[in-house]
Amino acid sequence: MLREFIAKLRKKGTFYEIKKTIPNDGILTAIMQKLDGKTILIHNFKNFSSFKLISGLVGSRENIALALNTTTDKLYDSINKAMGRLKKPKKSGTSPSFMENRLVGDSLSLDILPIQRFFESDGGPYITSALVIAKDPEQEFQNISFHRLMKLDKNHFAIRLVPRHLYTIFEKYKKMGKDTPIAIVIGVHPAVLFAASYPLPYGSDELWLANAFLKNKLEVSYLEDVDAFVPSHAEIVMTGVIKHDILHEEGPFVDITGTRDIIRKQPVVEISEIYYRNDPYYYTILPAGYEHRILMGMPKEVKIYEAVKAVLPTVKQVNMTVGGCGWLHAIISIEKQTDGDPKNVMLAAFAAHPSLKHCVVVDDDIDVYNLNEVEWAIATRFNGEDDLLIVKNVRGSSLDPSADQKSLLTTKIGLDATIPLTKNKDEFKKVKIENDIDIQRYLS
Repeated sequence: MLREFIAKLRKKGTFYEIKKTIPNDGILTAIMQKLDGKTILIHNFKNFSSFKLISGLVGSRENIALALNTTTDKLYDSINKAMGRLKKPKKSGTSPSFMENRLVGDSLSLDILPIQRFFESDGGPYITSALVIAKDPEQEFQNISFHRLMKLDKNHFAIRLVPRHLYTIFEKYKKMGKDTPIAIVIGVHPAVLFAASYPLPYGSDELWLANAFLKNKLEVSYLEDVDAFVPSHAEIVMTGVIKHDILHEEGPFVDITGTRDIIRKQPVVEISEIYYRNDPYYYTILPAGYEHRILMGMPKEVKIYEAVKAVLPTVKQVNMTVGGCGWLHAIISIEKQTDGDPKNVMLAAFAAHPSLKHCVVVDDDIDVYNLNEVEWAIATRFNGEDDLLIVKNVRGSSLDPSADQKSLLTTKIGLDATIPLTKNKDEFKKVKIENDIDIQRYLS
């Protein structure tokens, strides 16, 4: 499935194939930054000629839409429809392709993988694209989610765990005095990537959502040693455990804000087996790049849209902005019914995405993806005395360097940049030129 999707991307003008050898990590990171938002296929990275590196699979909204079999203007509707038709994936009837090669015992070594140190300040080489699958020890469901993995040696990682679903599963095993069995997957169809990043409620299997995106065509394979199902088309699969009684320093790491995250004591993963396809693709994500922000931010856009729609059905668009790291800033356009609507919208947005720091609400004549228009709306429609919402001492984001990193408390701000209903709308509209001319006619 991934390989078929890559074939589709090859036909786009945003696909770059690099066949010259990339000699080191620094040059690879520089290339990824220069081509940020584009799909990059690298044939030769250092001495890892048996692995092709692929990045930028979902570096744009257009790629996400292509992966989910929809268009950019119908993304939210398509995602919500998929949420209503979750279905268990079919179990593959054949041996999965990722089992074409297997490393175990003395042959096992993470050195075979082109794990990259993105920046000199990184605490070590990192896998940024890892999907970790683990089953709840008390309930019959599994969870799949993104986690960065810092390589420690030939069969150990430090894993970043935040208090979400995998952390809950880990804590359950830890209380039992047991390690958490996991599968780690690298290189899958972007529908699986997006599903893994979507904030489903605890107890849901994200592979069911991926299957809905893929029109029930996703096949999975059962791995008995970790009691988990993984996508059969995966390029690389590792099995192992999260040790319940070992911590290691993890970080620093350049996170979504483009700033360095702090060093923390985090659990250790011990790998027991590595599987990979013939001529495999190793998928990697540039920290703080477009792909990182889209995978983290777009699912939150959908959650914000639905939360706002519950209080104001005439919501139009939501944009988790690039400048706001795809995480901390939202711009929301609405068709206002009352002058109190924008503040209700802001409060709904802050509740839907607790990490959201600043929210701007604009009228539906403003394109939320055109930041010049948004700034113009703030300049001409926002009055600080009446249109500013300040919420102090509330939970913020651990990724925000300006927040208190111990308490995670911050101040959130909302800006109402909509036209007051008590005023004449025409006074706030840009004057448009009525005649559309062919300028070349007058320049030649």
